[in-house]
Amino acid sequence: MQYKRILLKLSGEALMGNRQYGIDPDRLAEYAEEIKKVLDKGVEVAIVIGGGNIFRGLAGASRGMDRVQGDHMGMLATVINGLALQSALEEAGIQTRLQSAIQINEVAEPFIRRRAIRHLEKGRVVIFGGGTGNPYFTTDSAAVLRAIEIHADVILKGTRVDGIYTSDPEKDDKAVKFDFISFEDVLQKGLKVMDTTAFTLSQENELPIIVFDMNKKGNLLKVVNGEAIGTTVNL
Repeated sequence: MQYKRILLKLSGEALMGNRQYGIDPDRLAEYAEEIKKVLDKGVEVAIVIGGGNIFRGLAGASRGMDRVQGDHMGMLATVINGLALQSALEEAGIQTRLQSAIQINEVAEPFIRRRAIRHLEKGRVVIFGGGTGNPYFTTDSAAVLRAIEIHADVILKGTRVDGIYTSDPEKDDKAVKFDFISFEDVLQKGLKVMDTTAFTLSQENELPIIVFDMNKKGNLLKVVNGEAIGTTVNL
């Protein structure tokens, strides 16, 4: 395998499947099977999930809600998604731990870096919920921060498109895909990979990002195996 320890970043919307909101159990089961294939190869897997399928703090703020309150609601949404994914993974026979940046001791462990690393070393999937535990920071930032803390080799950002394009390929049929691109070129071209805080943190710590289509069966294993899937962002 190309990578020994990965951090998989999934959006909350990815869990909706074909629904308009909420969580699609079939999509969760599909993701669990894809993750199991990677685990069976001896790769250590950590996961960060967004909460956009349930609530976004920024959207709440745009409708007059206090931004801090909205962001805390969004953090709780990521824990709900984490519990759903944990259930699907355990149904597939995978040992898991859910760690939260905000204390909800009845349903999740508190985030403790050394404990998280030890879980990974024992072959457990560690799901990080609650974002960073702070308002104004996205789950992209949480993903990069946790990846750095656990010494992940790469961030794999699973999306519904197969990489980074010059423009939105779902709206522009002339959009051109990048196979490889540098951090600097992403910034110069104004491409949207992650929010600026997360992207800069990844660049400063020389942590590569691979954006790929998570919904295509077998893609996760191919990426971890070093095949040219999606778009790689590196120095």
